[in-house]
Amino acid sequence: MIFKPTDNLDKAFRAMRAFMVLIVIGSLSVSMYALYQNAVLSARMQDRVYILSNGKAAEVFSSSRKENVAVEARDHISRFHQLFFSLDPDEKAIASTIKKALYLADGSAKKQYDDLVESGYIAGVISGNVSQEVTIDSVQVSVTTAPYLFRCYATVQIIRSTSIVIRNLITHGQLRNTARSDNNPHGFLIEKWETIENRDIKIENR
Repeated sequence: MIFKPTDNLDKAFRAMRAFMVLIVIGSLSVSMYALYQNAVLSARMQDRVYILSNGKAAEVFSSSRKENVAVEARDHISRFHQLFFSLDPDEKAIASTIKKALYLADGSAKKQYDDLVESGYIAGVISGNVSQEVTIDSVQVSVTTAPYLFRCYATVQIIRSTSIVIRNLITHGQLRNTARSDNNPHGFLIEKWETIENRDIKIENR
């Protein structure tokens, strides 16, 4: 009988110790789960970007360049052709758009522009009050390996005082990755650019 109180005390101590161990394990489990959920939430928040449009905040989702490389490449090519081939009968306007276009391409584009200047084409646009507009029909680009080969199909409309000339335009070249900047937001550079077809397909009298 003399040892029973001691036995009861020992059992109570072991029970209390087991209870405390369970509490510690439970607390650690809850803490680890909370940390995991916080990490997941932080990762999700990093993929969200808010932009201000017309005084309203709009949520957009970011994605890796690899996921959007084909889309960005096509937009880069389209933008370049729109800048290069859209001309107005104004010397400063032409210089401004060509300057923007040449940020997107290498010396092959500069050479084509110099050829247009030397042939008198640019001077004819200015003196003849000619407007030139380009419509991109399609852009084919292979993004499997860099540099990315592309081909652009477009239609050029040349508006003169007496006529409208429609031309079929096909160019090709390749893209290489470069640093993004304000002048080159997609971070591509067009190389070895060539015009392989630029022929009249329709002439309308005005």
